[in-house]
Amino acid sequence: MSGTPIELEHASRSYGSGSQQVRAVDDVSFTIEPGQTLCLVGESGCGKSTTGRMTAGLLEPSQGRVLYGEKEIDALPDAEKRRFRQAVQIIHQDPYASLNPIRNVTQILSAPLRRHKLTKSRSELQNRLRELLETVGLTPPEEFLKKYPHQLSGGQRQRVSVARALTVDPEFIVADEPVSMVDVSMRIGLLNMLLGLQKDLGVAFLFITHDLAVAKHFSWEGRIGVMYLGRMVELGPTQKLVREPVHPYTRALISALPEADPELTRNKERLSLRSPDIPSLLDLPAGCPFHPRCPMYEEGLCDTDRPAEDAVILEEHLAACYVAARELGQEDRIPESSRAAGAEAARRTA
Repeated sequence: MSGTPIELEHASRSYGSGSQQVRAVDDVSFTIEPGQTLCLVGESGCGKSTTGRMTAGLLEPSQGRVLYGEKEIDALPDAEKRRFRQAVQIIHQDPYASLNPIRNVTQILSAPLRRHKLTKSRSELQNRLRELLETVGLTPPEEFLKKYPHQLSGGQRQRVSVARALTVDPEFIVADEPVSMVDVSMRIGLLNMLLGLQKDLGVAFLFITHDLAVAKHFSWEGRIGVMYLGRMVELGPTQKLVREPVHPYTRALISALPEADPELTRNKERLSLRSPDIPSLLDLPAGCPFHPRCPMYEEGLCDTDRPAEDAVILEEHLAACYVAARELGQEDRIPESSRAAGAEAARRTA
């Protein structure tokens, strides 16, 4: 598979200053190889979109690095930066806001083709426009070329957004909640269209969603990263993560997924959170930020040190949980301070 890998290396992004500083993304690392899919999942406000914008080069990390190949995006020479801008595209969440309302489909799709000089004549431009619309399922293309965004449905607008991303033959697409604002009846069609693009064109995806069911469908052959309050709490191959989740937050999310088979529903693990309230980013709890809500919480062990992303290491599978590390025989990955605090708390309650 041709293309260049993109890597986030201990990337963080903060907003504000002083006591009002908020770390929206905190020490996140991952690599996406050419043709691969990584889905980021988590509640609203957990840092998914900020991570996506850093990956696409739209935001600079406050700390850490974003690498294209082996070079930092911000340090790329002009020629390589232009290549990056062409190779990495983004599909925004809101198709109502991401398309210029005073331009029709022809004008919207022609702009990047002309900007990057990808067509040499008017006839070649028209052929390319038709090809793009057919690729995203807007057929016959003649019915859409002269339409303005307000004349299209939400699903059709999002398909135009996808076509715009494809104009420059990208290697990598950041899809930020691309189906959350279209009708449920149209979501599966859009998802299958994107999956077809990946298969046919070899495009890599960073797919962002708050819906674990959508992530499961889209990245069944890829990976899922679960984010909570700006941190990656679990990262692994989708099939393994769904069948054998490690972090209690992931387990709670999966236990809430509906199943079509009543027998599976009856036998499914049910995890009840200790609290429905999400801590404020301005006042994060000590230790693991999930511990005030965690059904597996242990005093001392969970509220002393913050678990690293690789507190649990399985084959291609990482999780940030000291309780899970101990249960899986990886207690050596728990800091001595947390082990001692946990042991002391256990003695007090014995």
